[in-house]
Amino acid sequence: MMTAADVLSVLTVLRAAAVDVWVGGGWGIDALVGEQTREHRDLDLMHREDQEQAVGAALGAAGFAETLDRRPVRFVVTGPHGREIDLHPLVFASDGSAVQASLDPHRPFVYPAPCFVTGTIRGTAVPCLSAEQQVYFHQGYEPADRDRHDMAQLRRVFGVATHF
Repeated sequence: MMTAADVLSVLTVLRAAAVDVWVGGGWGIDALVGEQTREHRDLDLMHREDQEQAVGAALGAAGFAETLDRRPVRFVVTGPHGREIDLHPLVFASDGSAVQASLDPHRPFVYPAPCFVTGTIRGTAVPCLSAEQQVYFHQGYEPADRDRHDMAQLRRVFGVATHF
């Protein structure tokens, strides 16, 4: 499990390395709503592709090692006590928007500039993805119970429409 303390520790390590990351997935949703609403298996982080070497070095120094390579879409590092971080490289445009490669090279994942926002974990401000961006990523597949839970949190707090 990835605890709130684990998330804040990882973000501290990456902040000290002067890299830009944004929390996505379940922890990103909990950051948006300002409270932990469920247990989390891992931590999803978006990072600048041109900072990937620094991200890897900082996490390596903290005891994480790469355990899955699905580049250019994503890769996973696993650390002490089995903590997993799912890393998503982003290529930024001059307007602040970004794209992430997908399995279909003609249809990358799009991140509009306004989707990079701030939430809180245990009262600490953390960079994360907007509610709208979270909804965008939760479509086109059969949702698990955790996905239904996460979308319910976004509906409850932000009143956004979700696909399930």
